[in-house]
Amino acid sequence: MSSVRDLDVGVVRDAVSRLLVDVNYNIPPDVLDALRAAVVREESPLARRTLEQIVRNYEVAAIDQVPVCQDSGMTVVLLEVGQDVHFVGGSLHEAIFEGIRQGTRGGYLRQSVTGDPTRLLKMAGEQAPGVIHIELVAGDGVQLTVASKGFGGENMSALRMLVPADGVAGVRDVVVDTVDRAGANACPPLIVGVGIGGTFETAALLAKRAALRPIAHRHPRPDIRELEADLLDRVNALGIGAQGLGGVVTALAVNVEVAPTHIAGLPVAVNLNCHSTRRATIAV
Repeated sequence: MSSVRDLDVGVVRDAVSRLLVDVNYNIPPDVLDALRAAVVREESPLARRTLEQIVRNYEVAAIDQVPVCQDSGMTVVLLEVGQDVHFVGGSLHEAIFEGIRQGTRGGYLRQSVTGDPTRLLKMAGEQAPGVIHIELVAGDGVQLTVASKGFGGENMSALRMLVPADGVAGVRDVVVDTVDRAGANACPPLIVGVGIGGTFETAALLAKRAALRPIAHRHPRPDIRELEADLLDRVNALGIGAQGLGGVVTALAVNVEVAPTHIAGLPVAVNLNCHSTRRATIAV
């Protein structure tokens, strides 16, 4: 019989606060390495200079400990919680929200979250600071991911309910069309997250998780890895380039996640991350 692990929600609160500041000051090493590699292979002189400036911006932000972008985004917190974990000390959701509030204040991050968007975009202040997704898994561990999701890429993301007859070709069309329509608005070079299957909302969450996956982590299924590589080639062939100025590097990666779905459907979601992809994952 498994023993229950007590975990004070204050630990999660403090971790969220710390990570939120860290991800806004320090671009993940894999993203920074991919941008540096993009400088080398970019053929357009203008796009190459743009990439060099992007890299320099992130290097300066890390040294000076200032936000990498004025849009510190909307905080997205993803938790993988072991079923043998018992949270104590208060509400987990409220602890996470308090961590977001503390991190936003302490890191001098822009407060961009509104209240009910149907009420003339009235600013919510500190009432509704982020989005939380919780997945229950085996064991007594807790894996915490904090991401700052800028809305340049979020606004240009898309979801389509295809039919099975559209097949993989239809999926390719949705992904390439989404990036093409986004153009410079999503601040390329991008990390493109693709969610295939499940239901309407499942596909969107799959795409979000895919967009936050480290660049070097390819899908374990060979056929999905091939699809990721093919989509990356097609996206880069669009010639949008860094900041929409043209070039051969429009995306740094295309990550695909899949789930079973109904025989009558083929949900496809595409979530775009700009080059300021801000995320970190730790165990708590």
